[in-house]
Amino acid sequence: MTRPGFRLALLATVVALVVVLLGAYTRLTHAGLGCPDWPGCYGFISVPSTEAQLAHAEVRFPDTPVEAAKGHNEMVHRYFAGGLTLLIMMLGVQAWHRRHIVGQPVGLPLLLLALVVTQAAFGMWTVTLKLWPQVVTAHLLGGMSTLSLLFLLTLRLSGRFAPMALTTTPEGQRLRRMAVAGLVLVGLQIALGGWVSSNYAAMACLDLPTCQGRWWPDTDFANGFHLTQHIGPNYLGGKLDSDARTAIHLTHRIGALLVTFSLSALAFALYRLGLRGMAALLVSALSLQIALGVGNVVLHLPLALAVAHNAGGAALMLTLTLINYRVGPLVAFAPRQASNWWQQAHVLLHLGPHR
Repeated sequence: MTRPGFRLALLATVVALVVVLLGAYTRLTHAGLGCPDWPGCYGFISVPSTEAQLAHAEVRFPDTPVEAAKGHNEMVHRYFAGGLTLLIMMLGVQAWHRRHIVGQPVGLPLLLLALVVTQAAFGMWTVTLKLWPQVVTAHLLGGMSTLSLLFLLTLRLSGRFAPMALTTTPEGQRLRRMAVAGLVLVGLQIALGGWVSSNYAAMACLDLPTCQGRWWPDTDFANGFHLTQHIGPNYLGGKLDSDARTAIHLTHRIGALLVTFSLSALAFALYRLGLRGMAALLVSALSLQIALGVGNVVLHLPLALAVAHNAGGAALMLTLTLINYRVGPLVAFAPRQASNWWQQAHVLLHLGPHR
């Protein structure tokens, strides 16, 4: 039986996925600065279109002429992000009002509320700091985290899924560790993907399995991963040289190999324990993402395939969120009964009481 708030959480999860994909589309169409200000666009709530609005935009932003297509891409992303913020605010208010109900998640909706506020700040900094790679990558990670946590909240409110308490056995404990490791590796790989995108390094290697016709071309890891680089003035198109971009691209490929080995082992462990449905789901999501990654290199990053690659990353995160939720420990007490702060945090943010 579903709990109150399930449909709202499910709707928010779907909208969060749309926001993530719109963000990828905006980034890949080079529309991140389609509106040079925030939260409006050239001082308006929509892209300037009339002669008076265009004249006003030219006076206020003489160095950034209006490009309607890019502006529309950016503003659609902002509209959906604003709608998602309202949905998460509603989830937070509902959770607080129902906090005395046994089994009602409270900490997770409040965490989501704090996260979406932080995301709004990163959205602003993405524009005001002119696509600084550190901010762009953090913004992508925040979006993926928001999506995953909303999905976790949806699972908790669904009433149809529950942890299976497999950690009571040695095999279950090992599976749990593998699931956590897989989730962490995919998160790191998504961060690397964001770093590739924000530094425009996707086209640094145009062949497979080699790069630039060599197994190990010239690279510059020091500049490729110089995380304390100065801000600005404008990172549209990227600032790094070819060797630095090649280093970033190769690191992303190596990360893909590590993720493939880790998740393949996890899928095999799930299969051995009889969890064949989750194993099949994981293998399907992993295979799709590998195919999309290869396709992006071979076909030289077509827009549709590049956006789909972001969707594949999101699908992997959601799959691993589901797996970690199902193979996690079964908590049989309410948050107030937890004996220490660690148990309370674990209950509130991950599993919560299951009655």
